[in-house]
Amino acid sequence: MTSAETPTETAVAVAVAVCQFAPTSSRRDNLQRIAVLTAEAASRGARLVVFPEYSSYFVDPMDESLPANAETLDGEFVTTLTALAAEHGLVIVAGLAEQASDADRVRNTLVAVRGDGILATYRKQHLYDAFGQTESDWVQAGELGDASTFEVAGIRFGLMTCYDLRFPEVARTLVDAGADALVVPAEWVRGPLKEHHWTTLLAARAIENTAYVIAADHPTPIGVGHSQIVDPQGVVLAGVGVAEGIAVGAVERATIERVRATNPSLRVRRYRVVPR
Repeated sequence: MTSAETPTETAVAVAVAVCQFAPTSSRRDNLQRIAVLTAEAASRGARLVVFPEYSSYFVDPMDESLPANAETLDGEFVTTLTALAAEHGLVIVAGLAEQASDADRVRNTLVAVRGDGILATYRKQHLYDAFGQTESDWVQAGELGDASTFEVAGIRFGLMTCYDLRFPEVARTLVDAGADALVVPAEWVRGPLKEHHWTTLLAARAIENTAYVIAADHPTPIGVGHSQIVDPQGVVLAGVGVAEGIAVGAVERATIERVRATNPSLRVRRYRVVPR
């Protein structure tokens, strides 16, 4: 995992967009759809655009085509994202199937890129071996280590992925590393009560960390949709329904400071997170 900062410019607010779309087994089509959605988000003022988990390549159920279509961090997917970020003058976060040390599996990786290159990477730590799924059959878990964060106009964003949302320690390590907002690309698989779990956990991670949560999911029928931008009090500022779409909202420095002054839970807590 790595982290990096943007230039020292600061802003009162940063416009962020969540782009809900359904990646397929066509890597070319996925990149084309990302290009269209990025342009639309940029036209609506977004300076950070967030795409779902597995945006580079996705099949359901997972099979041997996943490692066959995995890429390196200097491959076509990241290179194209970087070019799009440069073209539109913004930062893009998206998930990809990255080549792993085990040739039969992949890394479930997030990248945050600007026009001049990669700002941060994160490899999913908690694999989705739950609700009848076994992501670990095809994915190699990320190593524990430094929190993955990056900055846009003086606001720090932290990276986590999908099933990580069920583990509050992940979000807390990001906030301990200075994150003002949690970025959560996901493929939150549909099932009984899964929409309820998704929206409840997004709000919980925002409230308990007094941080924004910026979450991009796949649409139905495989995902639950409901990509959202949630403020530090758990209020949904903008969101998408169950179909493909874009939601844009603002991450405001003043809101973070006001909420943390009123509710100083981060400061007064008596426990810290340590790896197992």
